[in-house]
Amino acid sequence: MTSFRTSPLVRSLIAAGILFGVPAAHAGAAGFNAPDTSVQMFRWKWNDIARECTAWLGPQGYGAVQVSPPQASASLGTWWDIYQPVNFTSLKSNMGTEAEFQTMIDTCHAARVRVYADVVVNHMAAGAGTATNGSAWNATALGYPNFSGQDFHPACDIQGGDYGSPGNRNSVTNCRLSGLPDLDTGSSYVQGQARNFFNKLVAMGVDGLRIDAAKHMTPGDIGAILAGTRRTTTSGEALWLTQEVIPDSNVVRSGYFGNGTLNEFQYAYAMKAVFRNENGANLAQIRAIMGTPGNWGGTWGFVPSDKATVFVNNWDTERNGSSLVASNYVPGQPNDTQGSKRYDLANIFMLAWPYGHAQLHSGFRFSSYDQGPPAASPFDANGHPLINQSWDFIHRWADIANMVAFRAATAGQGVDHFVNGTPNQIAFARGSKGFVAINNDGAGWNASLQTLLPAGTYCNVVTGKLNAAQTGCSGDSATVGGNGMVQVNLAGNGGASVPALALHVNQKVGGGTTPPACGTVAVTFRVANANTVPGQNVHVTGNRNELGNWTATNGNQLAIAGTGANAPWSRTVQLPPSTPIEYKFLKHGAVADVWERSQASSSGNRVATTPACGAPALLLDAGSFAF
Repeated sequence: MTSFRTSPLVRSLIAAGILFGVPAAHAGAAGFNAPDTSVQMFRWKWNDIARECTAWLGPQGYGAVQVSPPQASASLGTWWDIYQPVNFTSLKSNMGTEAEFQTMIDTCHAARVRVYADVVVNHMAAGAGTATNGSAWNATALGYPNFSGQDFHPACDIQGGDYGSPGNRNSVTNCRLSGLPDLDTGSSYVQGQARNFFNKLVAMGVDGLRIDAAKHMTPGDIGAILAGTRRTTTSGEALWLTQEVIPDSNVVRSGYFGNGTLNEFQYAYAMKAVFRNENGANLAQIRAIMGTPGNWGGTWGFVPSDKATVFVNNWDTERNGSSLVASNYVPGQPNDTQGSKRYDLANIFMLAWPYGHAQLHSGFRFSSYDQGPPAASPFDANGHPLINQSWDFIHRWADIANMVAFRAATAGQGVDHFVNGTPNQIAFARGSKGFVAINNDGAGWNASLQTLLPAGTYCNVVTGKLNAAQTGCSGDSATVGGNGMVQVNLAGNGGASVPALALHVNQKVGGGTTPPACGTVAVTFRVANANTVPGQNVHVTGNRNELGNWTATNGNQLAIAGTGANAPWSRTVQLPPSTPIEYKFLKHGAVADVWERSQASSSGNRVATTPACGAPALLLDAGSFAF
């Protein structure tokens, strides 16, 4: 559920999830865009979302749009009234009619964009009145369409506030969140009403559900509702499911994994900490805070990547102070777009970093806490977007929007050559598919860094894209040498420009064609019997920049094929042709680094020569060896 007030009653947080049954690295079924990135268009009307799917979201490559709760609800003129449902059988809301909702779904599908719906079934509206569809309700009498007093838990307040104090988990699931009448979701009748609501949405073509206030229902109750919910969409994909489970001292988040993914609020909290440098936090610490591919969790206890949906902010966090913000203009409160590009940089990082399903937030500017959405359309009379006026249009900010294609292009790749200048300057490669450098420091950053990209000139998608002829860029470009190195020149954070560089293989000038002179060749490193333990990964490092220059943490992490201590690990690295190399494997993470034992060469390292241009790729299989 979302924070709201009936006095100053404040709750918190949301986002959307991971697509079950459809690997994030692949394009979706039915001609949809890749599912790597969605956008939450908070309080946008259905007709306006339909227009935006056609004009921008589809062509830009967004995989989905998440819409605000579509059921009939209280209409109070606030931003939070849509989280006070009145009638689950009616889809006449402040965002539009049921017919307009259906048209939006069909229009977005035609534009290759999925539609995810936020759904609220934990509680009903407070007070009394007439809902958006004309339904009357009375919370005192527990009178709502299709519900009566026997369908609710007895009135009680959550002990210790909405999060609950230690040891009071039952009150979190059975008592009233912010005073709202709490449905008995353990009741088969209530489960049936929620299930009917879900199935109606799926039958209309909704591709996914974000279950609001999931923490305030038991995992078993949610599972019972979902057991009878249609799990295949009208487009033939598995239904996208995510749950709002805010971490606290009571809830065991892993208990919800069987129902779907979770909104990982820790991510928003971490982005705020490292980009604002709170309590000594900085960007260089991000791997320790949240872990790395194959070893997620970190010191903050992040959920596994395949169970996470991540976001820099949402409608709750931008008001309650727990995240970075772009649209909060309440006097005296910080805004991370004013005098700084922290907000942009955090979103660029999110779309470049291979953790979870990424969701952007796009809503409206506000100058008071309760302020409802603008009455005016996001578009002028001629259909032109009114960006950064009443509606923020963050999903159209070019430096952020262009990273949607970066995330799709680098899907399935790990993190390589993570380096930092100052603690607030970081860069890393995404295999041989992409590279990003981010400067959150006040000082400029000039460095020669390894990208692992093939040689050529690339558009910096933070500032522009390839032209139609693929002969040049609308913004800045960067040249990658035959050894994969690029010169990074980024201004300090505080000026007019966004101090970041982002390159990927689909934005190479010339369309990615092979140059006449071969720049690199593929070399695959493989280990079959590493005998790893949980949390431990296999790396290869060696005597070249592309191999980390003998630095364990800069070496290339191999990918595991399967599970178990002796599942094979492998990785393909682009290296110069006909070049002698020295290399070694090591196990890194969980415990102290473990290097493989010395080899037969005089140096004690493995030796090889990379293939000549045009020759087949080289496989360096470690065979039988010991660590």
